[in-house]
Amino acid sequence: MSQQLVLALASTIRHDGNGGVADDLADVAGLATWLREQSDPLREYVAEPGWDAGTLDEQLRLDGVDEQLRLDVVALRRAVRTLFARAVRPGPPSRADSSALLSVPDAVEQLNRAAGQLPVRPVLSWPEEEAPMVGWRAEPAEARRRLTAGLARATIEFLTSPARAQLLACPAPRCVRYFVKAHPRQEWCKPSCGNRARVSRHYQRHTTNRP
Repeated sequence: MSQQLVLALASTIRHDGNGGVADDLADVAGLATWLREQSDPLREYVAEPGWDAGTLDEQLRLDGVDEQLRLDVVALRRAVRTLFARAVRPGPPSRADSSALLSVPDAVEQLNRAAGQLPVRPVLSWPEEEAPMVGWRAEPAEARRRLTAGLARATIEFLTSPARAQLLACPAPRCVRYFVKAHPRQEWCKPSCGNRARVSRHYQRHTTNRP
């Protein structure tokens, strides 16, 4: 679930369909929309025990999805994309990140600081006729603090998982997404990017060969 959530956060920077870059978190309304769309994966990292998607949404509204929260999430996204750029080396980073990255130590520090806003503790559960399991329970806190801490924790989990080795920046023309390869031969984040890359190569090949 951490992979889905962290990729969704990074992908709020995307190609706008017209040759430019769009930011889905450019305003408070955009953040509110994104939070609703990600309610299921967010619940694992943000919600208190017993919360459902509706409760999480209600708590965030009560605490206030405001400009400061937007700035906090955008700053965290910048750290995430910085560390994604580090993870895909020696391959190139996303084209959108060429001049917008933090230093890696600063990104790591920002991520750790955000995660540390919400201390968590291990909780043992051992259902009848099942293996014992460990879960994590956070101390009570306002939903906005749980949000940034949860996003940071999901990022840390993803970057320290085997999936990190499959992370790539999509090389298709104009695409600025990162993606995790689902199979060894996958080259692009989605089929439309593959089609666009093939068309671009065909055009360049024929343009180069003209007398």
